[in-house]
Parts: sequence; C-alpha cells; structure tokens
Amino acid sequence: MRRRRRTSPAAPRIPVIPGTDGPPPPGSRTVRTDDGVDLHVEFDGPEDAPLTVVFCHGFTARLGEWELQREAVRDRARVVLWDHRGHGRSSWADPTTATIDRTARDLQLVLDAVVPAGQPVVLAGHSMGGMTVMALARQRPDWIGTRVVGAFLLATSAGGLVSTGLLGTAVKLLQALRLLPLYLWWLRLLAPLLERYRRRGSRIGARYMRTYLFGRDDATPEAVRVVQDMLEETPLTVTMAFYGTFLDHDETAALPVLGRVPVTVVAAEYDRLTPAAHGRRLAELLGERTELVVVPGAGHSVNLTRTAVVDEALLTLLGRVDAAGSGPARRAG
Repeated sequence: MRRRRRTSPAAPRIPVIPGTDGPPPPGSRTVRTDDGVDLHVEFDGPEDAPLTVVFCHGFTARLGEWELQREAVRDRARVVLWDHRGHGRSSWADPTTATIDRTARDLQLVLDAVVPAGQPVVLAGHSMGGMTVMALARQRPDWIGTRVVGAFLLATSAGGLVSTGLLGTAVKLLQALRLLPLYLWWLRLLAPLLERYRRRGSRIGARYMRTYLFGRDDATPEAVRVVQDMLEETPLTVTMAFYGTFLDHDETAALPVLGRVPVTVVAAEYDRLTPAAHGRRLAELLGERTELVVVPGAGHSVNLTRTAVVDEALLTLLGRVDAAGSGPARRAG
C-alpha cells in the first residue's frame, strides 16, 4: 500500500549555487549526443560506490539546482548530475530537438557513457527532469528493474498541464484551427529579438519567480534572487523552443513500467507549475511501490526551500531500494 506523509514547514536553507562562468569543475566531462550536442556532466561521491544517483534538473534551470541534495547523497552513493541541452554548460542544437522525448534519449546516452555496466541507478528528476525520467521508462522498459532500480520524482507531472483554464482553452482552439505549429514557430522566431532586449534581474522577473516558483511559506528575498539568477541564465531561444513540448506531454502509459521499482513522488502544496494534484495522480498511477510526500506551504522550487524534507524523502527512497535488494546490500552480497 502506498504510504502518504505530510510534513511540517521548515526554514529554507538557500545554497550557494556555483555559476557557469569560467572553466568546468575538475573531474567533469562532456558526453556528445548522436546529433552533436555536448552535454555537461559532473560527478560527486565515491567512484566505487555500489549505487549511482543521477540527477535531472528542471526546465530553464541547470544541475546546480540539486546542490543541496548532492551534499545529502554524496556519502551514500556515486552522484551524477548533468545539464539538459541548451541549459547550463551544455550546448544547443536545432530548436526542433527541444522535446522531452529527446532529453530522455540524452539521458540514455549519459547513462551509457558514465555509469558502469551492471551498476544499479536511481533516477531523480525535478519538473522537466521528472518528465525525462518517465519518458526514459517508456523508451527503455527493459532498463526498469534491471539497470534502473528506483526513481525520485519531484514537483513534476505525467501530463495534462495545459488541459484546463484559459491556456488550455487557447491551445485547444489553436489545435482545432491547425494553427498550433505556426504559433510555436512564431515563438521560436521571436525569441532572438526578445533575448536581445531582455533585462535580467528585474523586479518584474522577481515578481514572476515569487508567484510561480514559490508557495505561501517558502519565499524569502534571498531565495527568490537565487532562483531568478539561475533560471534567467537560460536564453529565451531555449525557453521558447522547449515550450511546445509541455503542451502535448503525456507519459501516463509509462507509469506502470516505472512502477516496477520503488518510487517517491514529492509534490508541493502550492506549486502553480506542476500542481500537487498532478503529483497525487502520478503516485496513484505508479502503484503500490510508490510513496507520496506532500510538502505544505511550498512551491515549485521545493528542493531549494524545503531541503530537509526533500533530502529525507530521497534518503528514505535509497533505503527502500536497498531493502528491496536492488541497491548496495545486493551488490555487497
């Protein structure tokens, strides 16, 4: 039976997120994709650890958003973090490749390149990163339960994000008129011009971040500034290119496959981008091996503002993986 836990709010601990200026950190490497994109990958924790945790970041963010969870896990497992195409230190390609399907294939290439054969992997994904994990389960069902032994899905959705409301109505109208491809093309065309005149660090940007990335109890000026600085690093050309993939995102068919392994779903009570209802439905469809954690008062950036809750949920998942015979205990035996 799925366990549900609600947790009390905790004071946010905002990390110092390393920037992308200057040379890459020592020990990082580049994984080149089959379409010529260079993906930036970093590592932490003992190289000989019997379990690897691979972190997939959210839309317009970069691997630095996992900085606190990286600290929490590094003594327990080998840590792999990577930047999606067009994000962070990774390079960019044809805008038509900006899809969840493609980021899942990129994740496959990262795993093949940096995780030793036979080493069990737990995949952790925030927002778009969680969608990428679900898409990988669809693309490689043979890996789930063999190579991938657990999943941590944070503030994410299996689909239907724009099915209701004003935006949902507008998208349905564009689809009915067969104008949606033209609309998305127009956004990509307009993006370079908008990027040229874009102002980063503005009050309007901060207000947007406060409204959509935070909840009722977890926003401080410092937290908003950290998130704003990180998210605004991603060019609008990348943002506009990825926008269309969220309109038809639907990975519900992959959930029974992913549900073969222990999964933890973390939902934030006041998340306006991937509402908590999506997390609840996700946990329900994943099945009995899934634990749902709902974080009161928090918003979409829950991993940065409710560190203790998210860290505990992730470490508990690693314990469940171990107890299931898929992690370090099995390897050690």
